[in-house]
Amino acid sequence: MLAPTLAPLLALALAARADLTTTAEQTGFRETGRYDEAVRLCRGLAAAHPARARCVTFGETPEGRPLVALAASAGGGLDPRAARAARRPVVLLQGGIHAAEIDGKDAGFLVLRELLASKDGGPLAKVTALFVPVLNADGHERFGPNHRPNQRGPEASGWRTTAQNLNLNRDYVAAQAPETQAVLRLMDAWDPIALGDLHVTDGAQFQHDLAVMVEPRQGYSAAMREEGAALSAALMERLAAAGHLPLDFYPSLREDGDPASGFAPYPAPIRFGHGYWAARNRFGILLETHSWRPYPHRVKATAHFVRALLDLAAERGGRWRAAADRADREGAASGGREVEIAWTPGSRTRTLAFQGYAYVREDSPVLGRKVPRYDETRPEVWNVPVVDELVVGRARVPEGGWIVPAAHAGWVAGKLRLHGIRFERMASPRTAAAVEAFRATAVEAKAQSFEGRHQTTLAGAWAPEARDLAPGWLWIPSAQPLAPLAAMLLDPAGPDAFVAWGAFATAFEKKEYIEDYVLDPWARALLAKDPAVKAEFERRLADPAFAKDPAARLEFFYRRHPAYDEAYRLYPVLRAARRP
Repeated sequence: MLAPTLAPLLALALAARADLTTTAEQTGFRETGRYDEAVRLCRGLAAAHPARARCVTFGETPEGRPLVALAASAGGGLDPRAARAARRPVVLLQGGIHAAEIDGKDAGFLVLRELLASKDGGPLAKVTALFVPVLNADGHERFGPNHRPNQRGPEASGWRTTAQNLNLNRDYVAAQAPETQAVLRLMDAWDPIALGDLHVTDGAQFQHDLAVMVEPRQGYSAAMREEGAALSAALMERLAAAGHLPLDFYPSLREDGDPASGFAPYPAPIRFGHGYWAARNRFGILLETHSWRPYPHRVKATAHFVRALLDLAAERGGRWRAAADRADREGAASGGREVEIAWTPGSRTRTLAFQGYAYVREDSPVLGRKVPRYDETRPEVWNVPVVDELVVGRARVPEGGWIVPAAHAGWVAGKLRLHGIRFERMASPRTAAAVEAFRATAVEAKAQSFEGRHQTTLAGAWAPEARDLAPGWLWIPSAQPLAPLAAMLLDPAGPDAFVAWGAFATAFEKKEYIEDYVLDPWARALLAKDPAVKAEFERRLADPAFAKDPAARLEFFYRRHPAYDEAYRLYPVLRAARRP
């Protein structure tokens, strides 16, 4: 029998332990808790382990909910400054960016609670884990059943997008959402060597229960790809040893609903969290558990991934940091060189033995097309094509840097700060500075908005010009570690450049015009005195479409008139070989 003096202490300990369990555990993983539970557990773990854990609030959602992160370490480094000073590996574990895909929240608390309570802290003796249980807190509280009809459990969950209907995992470049801005500041402060972004996949029914995508591995900094490939292989090995059937690519079919079409994997662009963090010369890792596995299995699989990633960080953190340092040096020396800014699947394929289920494709009288029907009682191997070739898009980093006019300096400066890119403001004017300018010959903006923006594609070319520069303009030097990321954001060829997200749109809108009766006599006089213009006009008239288009004919002459707006379709970012 316990001594009377010990009984209250044991009761308190048991109560504290019970208070740190999740709704998922209490219900046999039928349910997941509400957001206030995540906040309570974050603060409760910090209170239970004050020497090993801190719960920090790093932002607030539009609906007023605090965004919390649990910093966990058994060897110091519980704040960003201490972790940086010790060059201690920091691993950011991000759950609930899509709040219906909530495996990461429950798994992260399970793993960290166990490690914090252990005698030596396990990998936390060498690594600081920074755990965001739910990034999309407002979406989490849009709570209900059937939010993921192709997902088995929990019984109710949150919503994919935020209260502003933004998909946070498409917002890392545009950074429109307060949640994205907050997590970017968190990442910049802590500089985690690896981001583990915890998701649940969509798609077909098959046997593989999770997929892990690591970058840099195929794309991004060449200085990190060897370590990225080794990290990917190690995660595959450890997860397989834990009883899983992992993939190292996202299992999205090339043709929706047709497993025979196979797969076409490629590195994620920087609008996605793990692609973005790879572009910042750190490891970005996307975990996707398979939605058709029951919730208990998925939480367990996520926990195995989290533990494997932390263990590997403890074992290889020094190597990872050395690779990141090489990438930083490589980026700072990229001026005057071409860098990779985009990757798309090529055409070359190989055959992949993929662990699927028997299926048939039946005509649907409802949808008017063939729909697959899977039989999970009949496992089978799909021998399908997988694209193993990448088409790489490149852009040249200017020898000196980029210049942004004062008219756009305010908002561009704010974005650059969020993305960790250095810049300064010019204090003196420059006359006829030698620069390169990009003039668009064609502009295509999609009619349907995407994440509230109209995606835009420019055609055109960079060419030398002499332009006057004014105080207040931004100078963004190429001699910095994130110069390749700057190229992705500032070069119009970048698929996730600011301009591709609809920024600078007014530069491509015609604001001035000229009346017919003013232009007509001027154009007649020009044809009479300029043989070259006359010859070009006659050549264009040979095209019936041009000849029958009064607007095109007017534009031909208006472009040559002194009143024409020379800034029309001038992209508001310049390149320079040296600081003006």
